[in-house]
Amino acid sequence: MENVLITGGTGTIGMALSRLLADHGYRIRHLSRTTDKDAEFRTFKWSPSAGKMDIAALDQVDHIIHLAGAGVGDKRWTDSRKKIILDSRIETTNLILKHVKEENLRLKSFISASGISYYGSRTTEHIYKETDSAGTDFLADVSVKWEEAAEQFSSVADRVAMVRTGVVLSQTGGAMEKLIKPIKMGIGSPLGSGKQYVPWIHIKDINGIYLHLLQNDQIGGPINAVASEHVNNAELTQAMAKQLGKKLWAPKVPGFMLELLFGEMSIIILEGSRIDNTLIKEKGYQFQFDQLNQAAADLL
Repeated sequence: MENVLITGGTGTIGMALSRLLADHGYRIRHLSRTTDKDAEFRTFKWSPSAGKMDIAALDQVDHIIHLAGAGVGDKRWTDSRKKIILDSRIETTNLILKHVKEENLRLKSFISASGISYYGSRTTEHIYKETDSAGTDFLADVSVKWEEAAEQFSSVADRVAMVRTGVVLSQTGGAMEKLIKPIKMGIGSPLGSGKQYVPWIHIKDINGIYLHLLQNDQIGGPINAVASEHVNNAELTQAMAKQLGKKLWAPKVPGFMLELLFGEMSIIILEGSRIDNTLIKEKGYQFQFDQLNQAAADLL
């Protein structure tokens, strides 16, 4: 039985992933800022801001899955918030690496979350593949630096993979919860032009991809984790409304209003590209939910 250490394990993705991996015979442990003796999975404490972690978390660990990172859409992007978003990814990665080196460990794999924001928040007709260059905006820079930090593990791990994740659709938390709330209230509407693409993925598929990566040790490097179907914001909103049996009466929310409300952060709402997922399918992963209507029916 192999040991997997997961950071961010108590989040929406992390907890579902932990249960999936446990069901497939992996022994799961979490690295968290808080500990609970009654937690479902054994938890070890760390304090990235203080540069400290319980090194017992690394005892006989085979794989590390690094999901920890402050939410990019949780608060307005002030200078201090931007620093938190970046540091929560880079400093945590570096802290783990420091202790892995000090303990002279050799990992079978280090698998880090990343984002499709790597390609930049922009609406174009281009479909981005893993070989495309990075964007130039704030979140693209965060993803680039996050992946560079992860790649340092190539000196202590047999392989390193970075999962460039799209908008994760789940029953609890995340983007979907924010999307369907106004629809249920009868005030749902497309945002901005509605033409910006929303690369999405069902939570069962993002976790399925992490499991697939653990089970296939020949897969490494960046991996796009999005469903095959390309939909824009208007189509996504309409699909959710249809599944909920609601009509969209409200007009589109003007882009300038979102810019006033969210400032620079509005770019992640008003812009979005199409992302190619051919690579992970060529590596043998079979999506459970590759069409939006199918995903919406499962989740709502």
